[in-house]
Amino acid sequence: MNLIFIHPNFPAQFRSMAEHLGRHPDNDIRFVTANPRPEWEIKGVKKEVFKDEAPAQTLAAMQHRGEAVAKVLLNLRKQGFKPDIIVGASGWGSTFFVKDVFPEVPFLGYFEWYYDARLPNARFGRKEPVTLGGRMELRERSQGILSDLASCDHGLCPTGWQKAQFPKEFHPKLSVVHEGINTAYFKPEPGKKLVLPDLDLSDAKEIVTYTARGFEPYRGFPQFIESIPKILERRPNAHVVIVGQDRICYGPKLPEGQTYKKIMTEKVALDPERVHFIEPLPYGKYLEVLQASTVHVYLTVPFVLSWSLLEAMACGCLVVASDTQPVKEVIQDGVNGVLTPFFDTKKLAEKVTACLEYPSFMDKIRENARQTVESRYHQEKMLKERFRIVFGL
Repeated sequence: MNLIFIHPNFPAQFRSMAEHLGRHPDNDIRFVTANPRPEWEIKGVKKEVFKDEAPAQTLAAMQHRGEAVAKVLLNLRKQGFKPDIIVGASGWGSTFFVKDVFPEVPFLGYFEWYYDARLPNARFGRKEPVTLGGRMELRERSQGILSDLASCDHGLCPTGWQKAQFPKEFHPKLSVVHEGINTAYFKPEPGKKLVLPDLDLSDAKEIVTYTARGFEPYRGFPQFIESIPKILERRPNAHVVIVGQDRICYGPKLPEGQTYKKIMTEKVALDPERVHFIEPLPYGKYLEVLQASTVHVYLTVPFVLSWSLLEAMACGCLVVASDTQPVKEVIQDGVNGVLTPFFDTKKLAEKVTACLEYPSFMDKIRENARQTVESRYHQEKMLKERFRIVFGL
């Protein structure tokens, strides 16, 4: 099989598919990307690099990105490479001209989110309506996605709630198939002690964990920071471990020199002996954080569901999470996790401390959390479903 993956960041949501296909010597797999990550190779997968000189998400930037990918595809065509299928992530513009270069080749799109001022993430927690400029910016950002929805032969969405945000006219073209979680890797290790290169918590009685790509409002970072003093006051033996980067991945940027970590640590007094900020970790160390967690906190506005929630659940974490729509598709309060209002930091602290106070009562919730991931998001099961769609096009 000849197959092309397209995503600006390698390998992103296509990692498991690329690894599976790359194992077979008869397959010729190409991955078109702007960020090839030379430290990360996948056996049997050849990277085809394009230059992304327009990192913004304007229509002009997306068109420029699409043209850069089209040049790579044209070069492959001239070399005699003809794919049986092209699988690409929508939303960046990278897949804009796929069907113009290879009109006869099936195109399977990956659709994570649709941008519209009327959708929940744009209105969540706002007292004022989205401005005209904001509405126009969101509409512009969805133009590439609309183009892909029209041109693709079929599309994948990771969750049902995310699919529901796309225009209903395109729902028949979209199937809900998550990327899947490797539950053989993300698994519980009872009694795990946390020892990181610059942090030894092997003697800690209780560890509250929070992980995110960026410290930002979309993932409830300000709310979590505000809850920490209340948690530590009530649980004198507890430590808090926060893993991520001090950056904004989603939503509006701050003025130059400002970050949400800076803003919140100036606003909220945190004990540096008990609150530990950790830079993003290698997968193995990140796994150890989840396995050593006593309570794991996951907060999100109504937006894309993070892999980290499902990875934590697969590790048997006791998760306290926001009662927002993407989370409620996965977690049933008191069954496989604990839900709490997104903006109520007092309630968040109460839920976390209650979980720490009565750990034995929470064992069944931990078991159910892992079972949820194994039954609904197991990677092998998700791969089979994805390949059923791929081979059916």
